[in-house]
Amino acid sequence: MDQPEAFCSSTESRAAAARDLLQAALEDLSQEQLKRFRLKLRDAPLDGRSIPWGRLERADPVDLAMQLTQFYGPEPALDVTRKTLKRADVRDVAARLKEQRLQRLGPSSSALLSVSEYKKKYREHVLQQHAKVKERNARSVKINKRFTKLLIARESATLVDEAPGLAEHEGPERARRSDTHTFNRLFGRDGEGQRPLTVVLQGPAGIGKTMAAKKILYDWAAGKLYHDQVDFAFFLPCRELLERPGTCSLAGLILDQCPHRSAPVRQMLARSERLLFILDGADELLPPPGPSEAAPCTDPFEEADGARVLGGLMSKTLLPNARLLVTARATAPGRLQGLLCSPQCAEVRGFSDKDKKKYFHKFFRDEWMAERAYRFVKENETLFALCFVPFVCWIVCTVLRQQIELGQDLSRTSKTTTSVYLLFIASVLSSAPAADGPQMQGELRKLCRLAREGILQHRAQFAEEDLERLELRGSKVQTLFLSKKELPGVLETEVTYQFMDQSFQEFFAALSYLLEDERDLRAPAESVGALLRGDTELRCHLTLTTRFLFGLLNTERMRDIERHFGGVVSERVKQDVLRWVQEKGQGRPRAAPEGTEETEATEGTEEPEEEEGELNYPLELLYCLYETQEGAFVHQALRGLPELELERVRFSRMDLVVLSYCIRCCPAGQALRLVSCGLVPAQEKKKKKSLIKRLHGSLGGSSSSQATMRKPQASPLRSLFEAMTDQHCGLNSLTLCRCKLPDSVCQDLSEALREAPALRELGLLHNWLSEAGLRVLCEGLAWPQCRVQKLRVQQPCLQEALQYLISMLRQSPALTTLDLSDCQLSGPMVTYLCAALQHPGCRLQSLSLTSVELSEQSLEELQTVKTAKPGLVITHPALDSPPEPPTGFSSAL
Repeated sequence: MDQPEAFCSSTESRAAAARDLLQAALEDLSQEQLKRFRLKLRDAPLDGRSIPWGRLERADPVDLAMQLTQFYGPEPALDVTRKTLKRADVRDVAARLKEQRLQRLGPSSSALLSVSEYKKKYREHVLQQHAKVKERNARSVKINKRFTKLLIARESATLVDEAPGLAEHEGPERARRSDTHTFNRLFGRDGEGQRPLTVVLQGPAGIGKTMAAKKILYDWAAGKLYHDQVDFAFFLPCRELLERPGTCSLAGLILDQCPHRSAPVRQMLARSERLLFILDGADELLPPPGPSEAAPCTDPFEEADGARVLGGLMSKTLLPNARLLVTARATAPGRLQGLLCSPQCAEVRGFSDKDKKKYFHKFFRDEWMAERAYRFVKENETLFALCFVPFVCWIVCTVLRQQIELGQDLSRTSKTTTSVYLLFIASVLSSAPAADGPQMQGELRKLCRLAREGILQHRAQFAEEDLERLELRGSKVQTLFLSKKELPGVLETEVTYQFMDQSFQEFFAALSYLLEDERDLRAPAESVGALLRGDTELRCHLTLTTRFLFGLLNTERMRDIERHFGGVVSERVKQDVLRWVQEKGQGRPRAAPEGTEETEATEGTEEPEEEEGELNYPLELLYCLYETQEGAFVHQALRGLPELELERVRFSRMDLVVLSYCIRCCPAGQALRLVSCGLVPAQEKKKKKSLIKRLHGSLGGSSSSQATMRKPQASPLRSLFEAMTDQHCGLNSLTLCRCKLPDSVCQDLSEALREAPALRELGLLHNWLSEAGLRVLCEGLAWPQCRVQKLRVQQPCLQEALQYLISMLRQSPALTTLDLSDCQLSGPMVTYLCAALQHPGCRLQSLSLTSVELSEQSLEELQTVKTAKPGLVITHPALDSPPEPPTGFSSAL
């Protein structure tokens, strides 16, 4: 029996032999020895893990052998047992076990390997475990085939230190496609040569953060990433760990991911600077603020709840030198930043237009179907824009494939995420036999209730008992919308269920409020009012649920719900939501008048922040209103918020679609302020010119081609300005402050000034206008149909270019109030201004020159104008009359 070929060879036979040896050794113990063995086993956990005492206290040898085998694995259990027998002073049994093991199994295959030996084994294990990912229809596909590259941009400090401006520009934060080079750059050195230890991948639901994180893990194991920097990488799904019953340790979580429990955990942890932890969904770890928070872990072998272990990693109290890659939604960036230690942020921006097409061709294996579906979506501009989110793209492709296969017309279009999700549910229902319709409607109502319970309790994992309670276990909707997960337990396999995607749980939770009458709810906490008016922490967690709720309030969507789910949807939910919006508007402070104090403050002081964890207000509210796609509802809702101020927002293409829609529907008297706002740079870099074109250009080319190259780019705010010209738009006041307006924006704003039916007030403050930009704006202000009555310009650098503005005073049909505070006026320019003020065509009634330095001669000239035109109020501290504020000038400016 001592020859190698005589030893047990197969995995199954070795495991069976190990269990036999283990049970035989424990049966040799007396009752007193067995009791002492159990106590020693409890008090000496292996790598931070031990079997709970409740399962050890009364276990007989057979039970004990089974628990040891299931907890540690057959062969590692032999090592644990032999060491524990020696500690319990039963050395003869320990020696006999060692000898019998050597005879039957040969040298210990579970003896600890060195870290250098184990690295290769672990990488091979990760490659095997993560080579495939499950599609949402439960089909497994290779990760390299499933993964479509996304746009990822490393965040710069621009939004903190200085507004990037509305002009799209080349810069270090330009989005790059998520290839190996981009992933390597995430932990690259910054401008000061420092490597970040924490990187946050941030983006909206369904954008592909989890898939990107898994691809990073897989590429690391394949040797493509972080070469000579990371020895071991571990994937930790935060939501699952937070819902995990009992306690755990970081060492135990590491062992869970290793191929067997003999991993050299202590040696691995000793070189923590060589470890990478990927924390997926870290925004789930947002504990309510207060002194009652438990301190995060500091010891990797300490048993604690999942929140403390994850909190220790994120705060760097646990393994401070380890690298962290954190994925999170951007719902509460302030709270998340507070949990992390010096994070470097990167924004996941989803698919570029080019990658959308690639995704369609990957999804549809048939080239003809792929091209037909892609062309259809491309023609629907809004739907095409929504497809930058991979999960939305998957839903759209799934629905279109069904319609194409059934020969249906592809004319059903969607403009919002909510309508896309609802269309998907409807397509699933329509594919079921008609006889199953009523049963599935009932099951879907119960599924919605399950989703809402989970959302309100911050829970994504559901036990079989949860499904049995709602009579969902084994139902058709369980198969369609829930995925089953089996986890190895101590005594038996633990089975849990979760929605095919977290966003689906949030959608069904929102849908539940329209399917149930509030009078039938079991507790007030389940009402839609409680959902909207909950505490700040819950509000952040429910951002997407709230968006879906708004989207479902569309009259046509409500009819769809009644048709597909049965019953009647109460209008009361819609009224409750409208009331909440108006309450939120009344609770917001009004924008302060923009005096010198305010504009000086923006230079050197920090801006007041939103309350931590609150929705990004009011942009998030605008997204909710956009989801409704119901102009009358948006019009009524915005009456409660007459002043919209968006500050330090970097607008994406979708942000501008949302803002433009809401402005198009806004009521009379609406004010909009954009302060220090910027734009997400263009998705893809311009292609390099071919050699022939470059040679042609260097030789001069044609005058027409050169003119084409000089043609200014389209304004990034064109959609907003077009919305202002809609005859139903009630926008009364527009302020652009510190937005670095390029000439293209000035051109489109000038066009809008000629047609905007309600715009009466315009503020242009420190926007770095060019001379050409101011000139084209003045052309719009001088247009006979321009209705702007009050204009405020603060532009110190323009100086001589102000001649265009002054010249416009002679022609402007409506302008009565002008504020040139903080501008620089030379003596000749003041003379020119005085001449314009006395021109018969000038209708100005109020002129403010606060903080403008004027010579004695200029003051005398202005005083002469005041005397000649007593109806004109000129405000300046050095003039003989006391300063007066511009009459009727809106505080929104």
